[in-house]
Amino acid sequence: MSKVLSTNPVTGTASALGFDETSAEEVAQMGRRSLGASSLFATRSLEWRAGLLEALANALDEGASDIIATAMEETGLAEGRLAGELRRTSFQFRFFSSVVRDGGFLEASIDHAADSPMGPLPDLRRQLEPLGPVAVFGASNFPLAFSVPGGDTASALAAGCSVITKAHPAHPKTSLLCFRALRDAATAQGAPDGLLECVFGLEAGLALVDDVNVRAVGFTGSYRAGRLLFDRTQARTVPIPFYGELGSVNALVVTAPAASARASEIGPAMVASVTLGAGQFCTKPGLLFVPSGRDGDGLVESARQAMTAVSGATMLSSAIRDHYDAGVTALLATPGVELLARGAVGPGPSGAGAVLLEIALDTLRGPGASVLDTECFGAVAVVVRYGDDGDLFEVLKNLEPALTFTVHAESDDELGPSLINLGRQLAGRVIVNGYPTGVGVSWSMHHGGPHPATTSPLHTSVGATSIRRWLRPVSYQSVPDSWLPESVQEDNPLGIVRRVDGRLRS
Repeated sequence: MSKVLSTNPVTGTASALGFDETSAEEVAQMGRRSLGASSLFATRSLEWRAGLLEALANALDEGASDIIATAMEETGLAEGRLAGELRRTSFQFRFFSSVVRDGGFLEASIDHAADSPMGPLPDLRRQLEPLGPVAVFGASNFPLAFSVPGGDTASALAAGCSVITKAHPAHPKTSLLCFRALRDAATAQGAPDGLLECVFGLEAGLALVDDVNVRAVGFTGSYRAGRLLFDRTQARTVPIPFYGELGSVNALVVTAPAASARASEIGPAMVASVTLGAGQFCTKPGLLFVPSGRDGDGLVESARQAMTAVSGATMLSSAIRDHYDAGVTALLATPGVELLARGAVGPGPSGAGAVLLEIALDTLRGPGASVLDTECFGAVAVVVRYGDDGDLFEVLKNLEPALTFTVHAESDDELGPSLINLGRQLAGRVIVNGYPTGVGVSWSMHHGGPHPATTSPLHTSVGATSIRRWLRPVSYQSVPDSWLPESVQEDNPLGIVRRVDGRLRS
C-alpha cells in the first residue's frame, strides 16, 4: 500500500504524512461502523442534530490558524482566500443547523382518514427520512468548502446520515486536519462512533463506491472521473444515487446596448471572473459572447489589456497544471481560434499563465464547433464575436447544458428576456449583470444543471435544498400516534410547518 504524500505546489516538495493509503479491508470496516452510527444518529432529535452541526462549525473556527496554514502549504492559495473559504465552511454547518431546526426539509404531511370518490382512505402520514451512510468525495479546488468539511458533509449530517469522506490527493494533510477536528467535536457531543470517517487513496475511493453499506455518493470534480464513478454506482448489485457536480463550459453573453454603455467596465470584470483562483472554478465563464463593431472592439481591447496585466498563479497541483496546459494547447490548435492575450506564468512547478482566446462565430458552425463543449479547467476563456442576433441564438442553442448562464444587458434591452428564457433551459443558475464565480449558501441558491454539468439535474450541491439528496420518503398508514415520528404526530410536538389535509399549517 502506498504512503500518503503531501505536496507543496509552489516548491514541489513532497513529504510523507506517516500512514498508508486506506486498504479495502479498512474501508469495509468503516462502512460497517458508519451503518451502525447512521441508525443511531437517525434516532436523535432535530435539536440535538442542530447542536452537533453548530459544534462542528465551532471546531473549524477554533482550529482556523492551523487549518489555514496547512492549506496554504498544500494548495498555494493565499491566506485571505483560505480564511474566507473557512468562514464559508463553518457558516455552512451553522446554516444547516437552522435548516434542521426549521423542519421544513422533512416535507411532513398528514392526510386524515376520510371518504373519497375512490372510497374510504386510511390515515396516511409522510415524511423524508435519511438514506444511511453517504460517501463524499472532496474537490481539488476548494480544500475546505467542497472537501472533507464541505457542503456535502454538512448537508448529509443535517439529513441525519453518517458520512465517509474521501480526501483529495491534492490536499491530504488539510483533509486529515479538518477530519480530526470534526470527529473530535462530534465525539465530544456524544455522537455515535463511526458517524464521521475518512479514507485516502484512489483504490480506497473505488472501494467506498462499491461498499454495500454506502447508500449514496456526493462528488465534485471532473466529468471523466465523475462519470466513471457514476457508472460504477449504477453497476452495483443494488444501484445507489450518485450526485456528481462535474463542471461545465459556462456562457457569458454581452448584448450590443451593454457593450455600448459599459465596455470599459465589463471587459476587465470578465477577465477577473475568468482568472479568479487561477480559473479553478467550475462556474468560471469559458465562452464570452461579444458583439461585433466598435463597442465590442472596445470591450475586447479592455479585456485583452486586463488579461495581459494578470500576474501568474500557482495551480493546485502539477497534474492540474499539466491538464490545463494540454487544454490550452488543444484550443489553440482548433481551426479559427486565435490568441488575444497571455498573462504572466506563476512560480514553481505548478505555475500557469492566464490566456484569452478568440474565435469568429461563423467558425463555430464548422471546424471550430468543439470549442462549444470543451471545458478547460484553469484561467482561459474564448471570446466569440457575433454580428447578428439570429446567428447568436443559433449558436447559443447548440451549447451544452451548464451550471450557469450569464447575460449583460441594459434595462430596456429587447434581447434580455429572450436570453433569459434560453438560459433557464440550459443552466441551473441564470445571472444578469453579474459574474458566475461565487456561489452563495442560501435557501434559494441552485448549484447544478442538466447533464453533463451534473448527473442529477433535479438537485443542487449548494443551499438548503441540497439536503434533499440524502433523504427518501416514507409513508405511515394507520400507525398509532405514539409509534409515529414526532414530525407527523397529531399534536405536532416539533412545532414545524406541515401539510395537513392538503393545507399548510404550523
